[in-house]
Amino acid sequence: MSEWVSSAIRVLEADANRSADTHLHLFPLPAEWGIDLYLKDESVHPTGSLKHRLARSLILYGLVNGLIGEHTTLVESSSGSTAVSEAYFARMLGLKFITVVPQSTSQEKIDLIEFYGGICHFVEFAHEISPEARRLSAGCSGHYLDQFTFAERATDWRGNNNIAESVFSQLEQERHPIPRWIVVSAGTGGTSATFGRYVRYRRHPTEVAVVDPEGSAFYAAWKGDLDATGRPSMIEGIGRPRVEPSFVPSVIDEMIQVPDAASIAAIRLLRERTLHWAGGSTGTNLYGAFELISRMRDAGETGSVVTLICDSGVRYAQTYYDDDWVAAQGWDLAPHRERMERFLDGGAWN
Repeated sequence: MSEWVSSAIRVLEADANRSADTHLHLFPLPAEWGIDLYLKDESVHPTGSLKHRLARSLILYGLVNGLIGEHTTLVESSSGSTAVSEAYFARMLGLKFITVVPQSTSQEKIDLIEFYGGICHFVEFAHEISPEARRLSAGCSGHYLDQFTFAERATDWRGNNNIAESVFSQLEQERHPIPRWIVVSAGTGGTSATFGRYVRYRRHPTEVAVVDPEGSAFYAAWKGDLDATGRPSMIEGIGRPRVEPSFVPSVIDEMIQVPDAASIAAIRLLRERTLHWAGGSTGTNLYGAFELISRMRDAGETGSVVTLICDSGVRYAQTYYDDDWVAAQGWDLAPHRERMERFLDGGAWN
């Protein structure tokens, strides 16, 4: 191993020591339910999202496998957040970084990628990002980080302060320290694979639920159609038009399809009830968590549920939080908002 690679690994591990653990917030539910809902706030990472962990893992994976050297150009395909984090680490290591992103990527994310020195290469459609990234990587003799393939294997699911170990450690002093459900959304599938493997490895009775936006191929894959196709997701960062290699259906206990309008209604409710300003995928998570909590109530269960704040709502000020933009998508948030309000006030979910 070269002196540069050794130094690069040390730099990445130092960042992990500074920033790996994130806050676990308690969402207010009626006390009489006996159910606690926790939000693992990944937006407080230095690059503002859950993808900070993934980006560090992907680059470490490339380093220890001898695929990244002092002069390697890093290339990625991304809807934005992973590329923001990878650009941050590439600048930290003095490496050139290019990412292929759809033209629909929010301007806030593009600005962040470029702030960290990354170069955005645009394609018209989301399904074009992976083949274009492979082409660019081959053309510059670079390393294609390929989050959609390597997310599930670049992360150490046994522990090493991954997100699953962090959650269970933070819950140790709570009244329900072993959660009934972990609720996550899937973009690469790496997070659900990490949680699903970890709870089995630790022999916890916790079940893992994945929430999926409209049109995504993942739900059909979980049902058994591994060749399923879908359409690009309107909820940035999650849902895919194809089944990605990092998606591992066998470690997922439940999947819930969530309407796009419901995801946006949920993040607006979250902001009003907790002051946490989050992106659309967090709304998908929260909506699914409410449905599972309703099932627990119907069954007379108490316990805890954990989900994630994936990134900050600052990145979506001109989209998900803009009423005109939402109306232009044809979304009616009111029915979903009314359903959640009624539920949180003690009513039935269905």
